[in-house]
Amino acid sequence: MTPEDYCQHKASQSGSSFYYSFVVLPKKQRQAITALYAFCREVDDVVDNITEPAVAQAKLDWWREELERLYRGQPQHPVTQALAQVLKHTELPKEQLQEILDGMNMDLEQNRYSTFKDLSLYCYRVASVVGLLAANIFGYHHHQTQKYARDLGMAFQLTNIIRDVREDAERNRIYLPQDMLVEFHVSEDDILQLKQTTELSQLLAELASQAKHYYQKAFTHLRNEDRYAQRAGLMMAAIYLAVLDEVERDEFQVMQHRISLPASRKLWIAMKILFQEKFRHLFHH
Repeated sequence: MTPEDYCQHKASQSGSSFYYSFVVLPKKQRQAITALYAFCREVDDVVDNITEPAVAQAKLDWWREELERLYRGQPQHPVTQALAQVLKHTELPKEQLQEILDGMNMDLEQNRYSTFKDLSLYCYRVASVVGLLAANIFGYHHHQTQKYARDLGMAFQLTNIIRDVREDAERNRIYLPQDMLVEFHVSEDDILQLKQTTELSQLLAELASQAKHYYQKAFTHLRNEDRYAQRAGLMMAAIYLAVLDEVERDEFQVMQHRISLPASRKLWIAMKILFQEKFRHLFHH
């Protein structure tokens, strides 16, 4: 199995929305974004699947060392070997990959966030930074596109947090900021006991409007000239927004069931955006 095959397998088995937006990219970009995504999956699996904190920490420390090896040209892992190929033609700042690990470390060190600002730092590290790296892979002309990538990452992560309240609570993690719990009269016990309450739905509705604010901000930052290059991100955004709309339509009953879109619908949304952007691109040229 080549490093590229390994990354491809890692990406496709996750069943994520990201996968649907990668298929439309030129080969080099597709391999690059798949390698980046595989890296994120590897380090995410460390904090999600390893129950012994000391073991998880040791694994994250190994990944830190592996990043050093990658930038010295001596990667050992299939994912970093694939990333080494990417580095030949695309700039991926080492500090940004390290920052993703910082975000994973936050998951090991804390499972509560006191304010939205604290949560924002976490979202920035685990999602906005990935957005910035992806924007580099896709290519752009305008500096504003970095702001688009950063805000879109925030929007994605907030959408995940809203959708996954139950799943996170089962791991004793509450990403909903403590000050919001107080404001909306939601008790930690109710969340940990997976109770669906009106108060929780109201809190999530507020968080959803924050997420939509970030989507909106992201789209206003993106210049027409860069839209086609960034089409994979726009396809993902449309899928994520559809998920958020479904959760909203379901009145945020996230403790009852996990909302997800069927593969056929994700594909349909992705193709719709692709054709829109293709048409716009041809029209503007």
